[in-house]
Amino acid sequence: MIDEGDFRAGDVLSVACPFTVTRVERGLRWDEVSVRWPWWEIDTDNEFARWNGVVALGVNSGGSVSPHVEAELFRTDPPPDQLKAGDVCRVGVPPTVVHVTTVDHHDPPLETAWLPHPSRTVTVLPGGLSYREFPDASHLDGSGYTIHPGDGIPFTYELLMRPYTSLHMGDEVADAVGRAWRFNGPWDWTAFDGEPAGTGPAWPLGLLARAGAPRSAEDAEAVAASTAKGSHQETVRRWMALTDASPTP
Repeated sequence: MIDEGDFRAGDVLSVACPFTVTRVERGLRWDEVSVRWPWWEIDTDNEFARWNGVVALGVNSGGSVSPHVEAELFRTDPPPDQLKAGDVCRVGVPPTVVHVTTVDHHDPPLETAWLPHPSRTVTVLPGGLSYREFPDASHLDGSGYTIHPGDGIPFTYELLMRPYTSLHMGDEVADAVGRAWRFNGPWDWTAFDGEPAGTGPAWPLGLLARAGAPRSAEDAEAVAASTAKGSHQETVRRWMALTDASPTP
């Protein structure tokens, strides 16, 4: 399992949430079913926003499907088409493969109408969905479905793959053919020579600097060892095989 404070863009995870008993507030309507949310509390002290304790879940009911429906993680038991207002059901997330598109930290925490207030936002997309498919989906923050670790929803996370686990954001490296690169994320590399990235850095990689400072011997050894075999393109292919998606641009 992965710690709730340890997420990176590019991570491939299996996420799950135990199914919990709740009540249906509104049956299936406009590709949504509304349920009493069993985990959050209403923030009665919030002067600027109100929440009634109900959450609408996207449902694929056939035909054209909006992005928020495809990205929805939560499911109901029984299925939404068997539910009506007042019914008792369970809501949760079966083990689902997702990939992380962005990670944001909030200090102070976000001012939401529910408690606890989120201090982190991890944005994910389920397998088969790519970031580039939703560039204008404002209700998805343009990048996927948002999870707030530590907000009371008992998610569990299993790390299936972390591309370039030995590198940190902002690392500067030299590749096997002498090009210098800045690592901005597993699919976001900047070549210092100003030329197009092409197929990406050629392995193995040598760490030049970390956080703008000279790298330590230990850090350099870790980067060299982790890229001694394989290639950038092989990493991309393995990631795509797990996610059935295109890498985040």
